[in-house]
Amino acid sequence: MKILFLGDVMGRAGRRAVTENLPRLRDEWKLDFVVVNGENASNGAGLSGDHAKLLLDAGADVVTLGDHAFDQKDMLQFIEKEPRILRPLNYAKGAPGMGARVYQDGRGRKILVAQVLGNVFMKRAFDDPFSTIDEVLRKHPLGGAVQAALVDVHCEATSEKMGMGHFCDGRASLIVGTHTHVPTSDTQILPRGSAFQSDAGMCGDYDSVIGMEKTEPLRRFVTGMVKARFSPAEGEATLSGVYVETDDRTGLAKEVRMIRQGGRLQQAGL
Repeated sequence: MKILFLGDVMGRAGRRAVTENLPRLRDEWKLDFVVVNGENASNGAGLSGDHAKLLLDAGADVVTLGDHAFDQKDMLQFIEKEPRILRPLNYAKGAPGMGARVYQDGRGRKILVAQVLGNVFMKRAFDDPFSTIDEVLRKHPLGGAVQAALVDVHCEATSEKMGMGHFCDGRASLIVGTHTHVPTSDTQILPRGSAFQSDAGMCGDYDSVIGMEKTEPLRRFVTGMVKARFSPAEGEATLSGVYVETDDRTGLAKEVRMIRQGGRLQQAGL
């Protein structure tokens, strides 16, 4: 199975990059399944229902969220009626929507997609992500209940993301980090056969401070004073993510590649 994961979509520039490029990539790369993290797609803070529809119509099979899952208030209702949107498993007791679900590709193969929030350096402590994802993976074994499984690890610390990668190794096809908006260069297949990258990066304008227009972040760093709200940078975006090809029999990774298309970053693709 050929699976593409795209990192955090950042504002208008990120939405534009996905809508303009994903349909072409699905066709050229003969992708079977696409997951997009969309939690910053609406003005850099959360995801609205309308913008979720844009990403899904562009070719995303699933859109994951993150710690900003419900910054756009209409998502509280939208997620209940759109099963292709996932919030983190361990977000909060009683949160609307689901954090893991089994989907099917065009050939009927079953794919588990799940997301967890990390705890290290995050603004609030969430439920333990390790025990939470362990329960889900035990219920959906690779090569049995599902033909592939993808885990989006939304957290700040690379150490926690790496720990989650090794914890899930052999039980997921791909474990990939989101949230920091900077692509890491540790793309690899772990010892037990799972593909891994600490952070997929963002789909956004990299002439920025993690996707935000530079002026206000720089002012705050230099002076310690707030003058204006952050606003997403709107230059040409780089589409950043991870491609993995899996073995249908085992669900494990046969190949994994870092993806960077368009914008300022050095290009990488198939």
